[in-house]
Amino acid sequence: MPGPLHVRGSIVIPEAELGWRFSRSSGPGGQGVNTTDSRVELSVDLTSTTALDPALRSRALERLASRLVDGVITVTASEFRSQLRNREAAEARLAALLRDAIAPPPARRRPTKPSRGAVERRLTAKRRRSDVKRRRRGDSGPGDD
Repeated sequence: MPGPLHVRGSIVIPEAELGWRFSRSSGPGGQGVNTTDSRVELSVDLTSTTALDPALRSRALERLASRLVDGVITVTASEFRSQLRNREAAEARLAALLRDAIAPPPARRRPTKPSRGAVERRLTAKRRRSDVKRRRRGDSGPGDD
């Protein structure tokens, strides 16, 4: 199970840079709940990792700034009763988090004008709606006694 963390493509965080912590998990667990350390914390120091080049590192640090503690990102997993499944869940969660953080920014939207036909359809629909509402009104409005 232990090994490097594959983020995407050629980006792999070496096993030596991953920090694992185990503790007792809350919730159901049967007889073993008080004796097994099934809760998993997986952390990696983004400021000193060798897996990211400087551009990707700065992008990840900027996007994950609210989740970092001294440059370290930590994810926890305790939803499963076995430590192995929680380890897998933590690895998947950290990989997804880093994948999203280093993704290139989306392409800028090019502002466009609505077509003449679209404008005409919108105005025609507004006129039609206005006519329907005008026909619903009676000869006397509210308060005309």
